[in-house]
Amino acid sequence: MATLSQIALTFTPGLGNTSVRRLVETYPDEDIFSLPKSELTAAFGEHRDIADNILNKSGFHRAEEELRFCERNGIRPLFFTDDGYPRRLNLAETQDCPALLYVMGQADLNAERTVSIVGTRRSTAQGRDNTDRLVRDLKPYNTPIVSGLAYGIDTAAHTAALDHGLPTVAVLGHGLDRIYPPENRSLAKRILDAGGALVTEYPNGTAIHPSYFPARNRIIAALGDTTVVVEASEKGGALITAAIAASYQRDVFALPGRLTDTYSRGCNNLIATNRALLLRTADDIAFQLGWPLIGKQLAIAEAENAVRLTALEQRTVDLLHDYDCLTLDEVARHLDTSLPKAAALMFNLEMQQLVRTLPGHLYQAVRGC
Repeated sequence: MATLSQIALTFTPGLGNTSVRRLVETYPDEDIFSLPKSELTAAFGEHRDIADNILNKSGFHRAEEELRFCERNGIRPLFFTDDGYPRRLNLAETQDCPALLYVMGQADLNAERTVSIVGTRRSTAQGRDNTDRLVRDLKPYNTPIVSGLAYGIDTAAHTAALDHGLPTVAVLGHGLDRIYPPENRSLAKRILDAGGALVTEYPNGTAIHPSYFPARNRIIAALGDTTVVVEASEKGGALITAAIAASYQRDVFALPGRLTDTYSRGCNNLIATNRALLLRTADDIAFQLGWPLIGKQLAIAEAENAVRLTALEQRTVDLLHDYDCLTLDEVARHLDTSLPKAAALMFNLEMQQLVRTLPGHLYQAVRGC
């Protein structure tokens, strides 16, 4: 289906993201606007007005304007069936996953590893320093940083990525004809100049509206392999993003802080209620997500492991490398040992960051160790 038709679908009255996706998945090799009336009427049942809107090509005039705007400004419309569309968004399987994205810039939205970083707009100096340190330590993994171009931690995350030579992607809650907040126009330009990207689901001319920013958060959560909350009060957009990320089966991390600090309370609550993993360094992310250790870190890990592993521990690590994951019962059976001894063994290996626990009480070897 041509790009113009893809854009026009999103402007057709009555069609939302879910119905656009369902239509295209039902008729993958056809132009929806060329379908016979009988097919469309059957597809929408009592909602005949939607079928009529498609047949009348009600969204085409606005789509033509949008396509011209994109061509003038170097913007890529990415439909959910396009190769360049972020696979993580499709994998999230959110009911309202954007059918179409508008992308300005050259960042790879399907990079091997990505981290989303969010937090309060009222960031502290310590929060900004922690953000910079985290991003700096992610540098060896060549990890693009995703955030929302808002004040505070978002700005710190994008700035740190630029300062440390990592690509960064800003997800916007408005069209690409403007930048909000306007004070971040120079930051947006730096992002583009450094090979990053500005991403939005909203066409140009979309007015700034408070409801669009929480909606934007679901894209931030979906684009990251994990979401890190640096600073947050007890309520706010960062906690919404964390909850969305968890609903997509993504790991959530939070930086702990003092109990008396207003913008540590949200992070501390996430950790205390097991809705986020405690984050100390970037190594915690690499360990949990199974990223291979890199260069000097790998050499150190191999040297340490060669010294401290017992024969049984080495046998267990080798066993887990042979399987994708195993339950504790399966580990005990393979090793011909008791459950308490197997549990103690797995605990020791977790402490050495050679094994991690997955949801469902499954154990998996950390690749690269």
